[in-house]
Amino acid sequence: MLKPPVYYVYIAECGDGTYYTGQTNNIEEREKEHNGLGKYPGAKWTKYRRPVKIVHIEPYQTRSFAMQREKELKTLTHKQKFDLINCLAIY
Repeated sequence: MLKPPVYYVYIAECGDGTYYTGQTNNIEEREKEHNGLGKYPGAKWTKYRRPVKIVHIEPYQTRSFAMQREKELKTLTHKQKFDLINCLAIY
């Protein structure tokens, strides 16, 4: 039996149209943090690009798988991320 996913890789769209890619174990709290509303501050990248909205989520069983996928997504171009978010072929 599979365990529920514990870690998530996400792409957030910033107020200026840029994308931020990250990973977390709590999507809702992370989005609040990026917008300055959570327990901890969001990433420096998003601090001056608010509002931030998480627009793509991928679940993973382990943090190492999530970190590997995060690294892959960070190599994509803006257009490739746009296509992924909108379920278009990117490869």
